[in-house]
Amino acid sequence: MDFGRLPDVRGLDFTLPPDHPDTAPVLARATSLAEPAGIWVGCPTWTNRSWLGQWYPLGLREADQLTWYAKQFNSLEVNVTHYRIPDADMVRRWRQVVPEHFRFCPKVPQSISHDRELFRAEDLTNSFCRALEGLGEQLGMAFLQLPPHFAPQQLPRLERYLLDWPQHLPLAVELRHPAWYHDKGLLAETAALLEALGKTWVISDVAGRRDVLHQRLTTPVAFVRFNGHALHRSDYLRADAWAERLAAWLQSGLQQVYFFIHQREVNDAPVWAQYFLQRLGKLTGRELPAPKLVVQPVQGKLF
Repeated sequence: MDFGRLPDVRGLDFTLPPDHPDTAPVLARATSLAEPAGIWVGCPTWTNRSWLGQWYPLGLREADQLTWYAKQFNSLEVNVTHYRIPDADMVRRWRQVVPEHFRFCPKVPQSISHDRELFRAEDLTNSFCRALEGLGEQLGMAFLQLPPHFAPQQLPRLERYLLDWPQHLPLAVELRHPAWYHDKGLLAETAALLEALGKTWVISDVAGRRDVLHQRLTTPVAFVRFNGHALHRSDYLRADAWAERLAAWLQSGLQQVYFFIHQREVNDAPVWAQYFLQRLGKLTGRELPAPKLVVQPVQGKLF
C-alpha cells in the first residue's frame, strides 16, 4: 500500500487519535456474542518468494503457497481481485487449501471502483458478488477501495451503489479523497449513511495521511489497514497502541477485527505480526496464533 507512504518517518507523530464520539454508541448497540469476537490478521498477498526458507519451506511451489500462508495467518486481504474477477474454479481452489476458520477479504475490482467509479457497473458487480458467494462462510468481508479523486460530490452515487449491494455480503468502504475528512459535517453525514446501511468504514494507519485515521466505527466491525515502515521503532509503538485500542473496543462490544499489515519489505510483516499478536493476546487474555519461522531439515554429512 503506497497510499500515504513517506520515505522518512523520523519525528512524525504516530499517536492514535481518540475515538470519534459516535463510536461508543455503535459498540453499545452491538448484540452480545455467544463466542469470543473474531480476530483476523493477515497480509495483502500470499505468493511471497522472499518468505521461502523463512516463513515458507525452502523450495515450496507457488501453487502450494496459499496453503502455507494459511498456516501463518488466518486471513488474507485478497488484492488479486482488484485486477480480475475470480472464476468459480479459482474460488473453489482457494477454499480447498485453507482451514475452515480462515477468512478471505477480497477487494472490489478496479473496473468497478476506479474505471467506472461505481457508474453502470451492475453486471460487473453481479459477477463479483457471485464469486464472493462461492467463498461461503470463508468470506470475511469484501472491501471497496475508492480512488483518491472520488470526491464527496459523488456521495449520491456511492449511496446508490451501496443500496444495490447484496445485503448478505458484508462490505467495508475505503474513502481516500481528503475532503471526506476535513469537514466535520460531511464526515458525520458519510458515517451516518454507512452506519444506516450496515457498511464498515475502513480505517487506514498511514504516515502521510493521518486524516484517514478517523476512528469512527460504523458497524461493530473494525477493518484496519496498517502501513509499516521497515520495523522502525514507531512500528512497535503503533503496535502497542493498536493492541490497546482494539482490546478496549472488544471489551466494549466489538464483534470482529480485520487487521491487514502492509510493509514495503514483505519479510517485515510476519515479524511485526508476531509482536502485535502477542501484545493483543496479552491484553485480551486470548491465545492468538502468530507466524512462526519454518525449521528447515538439516542434511546429514557423510564421513
